[in-house]
Amino acid sequence: MPGLSIIGTGRYLPGRPYTNHDLARVLDTNDEWIRKRTGISQRHFCPEGLGASDLALVASEQALADARLGPADIDYILFNTMTPDNIFPGPGTMLGARLGCVGVPALDLRTQCAAMLFAFQVAESLLNSRSARRILIVGAEAHAAVMPWRDWDLLEGTREGRPSAEDWERATRERGWAVIFGDGAGAIVVERAERPEAGILAVDLHSDGRFAHQLCIPAGFRRAPSGQQTGILDSPFIHMDGRDVFKHAVTKLPRSVTDVCEKASISVNDIDWFVAHQANQRINESVCERLGVPPEKMPSNIDRCGNTSAATIPILLDEMRRDGRLREGQLVCLLALGAGFHWGSVLIRF
Repeated sequence: MPGLSIIGTGRYLPGRPYTNHDLARVLDTNDEWIRKRTGISQRHFCPEGLGASDLALVASEQALADARLGPADIDYILFNTMTPDNIFPGPGTMLGARLGCVGVPALDLRTQCAAMLFAFQVAESLLNSRSARRILIVGAEAHAAVMPWRDWDLLEGTREGRPSAEDWERATRERGWAVIFGDGAGAIVVERAERPEAGILAVDLHSDGRFAHQLCIPAGFRRAPSGQQTGILDSPFIHMDGRDVFKHAVTKLPRSVTDVCEKASISVNDIDWFVAHQANQRINESVCERLGVPPEKMPSNIDRCGNTSAATIPILLDEMRRDGRLREGQLVCLLALGAGFHWGSVLIRF
């Protein structure tokens, strides 16, 4: 059976980084509080008027250039995001049009922080069925759209003063998740390879909607009550039960990694890199400890990028390819847990 080769990667982080000190201008927090709980020192946010497809365009152009390909060489687009530009249509078709991939199928995947794992499995199926020769996989997020503050000029430092008492209270109430997320995009070009030893060796994926309420944006389409005009209800903000999500991650992810290694008949110790979703540094450290692997095998960029949800894994893969850490022949385990809940791991031979 043909394998899967990564032939190009790209990433984009918009604008300047916003430090923890910047956030302290619009909500009650401080650098020590954030770093102790998350490992994050800074993150990026979309400029006004831009969305996930704008970030994805830059990352995708980089990935195509890295692969020495043009838009006409792409047969399929897999777009992963939980912050789409519009409720519909999805951003995949918008990205395809702007790239110049006219008529190319574009599939939007909504498995949030675990999206890249599902996208790799879908890509492998498309390649093995010969439905596509080359696929562009993108993860992009514009969390700035759901941040709980309004005073971006205070955050930017272009205006002195403080938010209103109401705005300060609202933002502070949501700080458990607001200090975590950042914006960015990562893109990967994969193609069918005739080397059977390359590509995906095993997959272990799961979904369980019983826990959906623990991490969600409780807004959506429902039939409106009589006399109410719209059925778009509830809060536009993220709801996160942080402690419960932490417990799920540090129990489910080590189990998934162990299972995927058993499926591939390899030892956990044989893996060169564990490329984990960058949700929280404490989660990843706990996963390493439970797996009994050295923390240097699980690279991190959350301190610089924050949690970019579906974009974390492709951004980190691009960093590792470009700085030489990621080399042909290495065993890499991708792992993530996200809203849904969706979680799992994918074992890849590069």
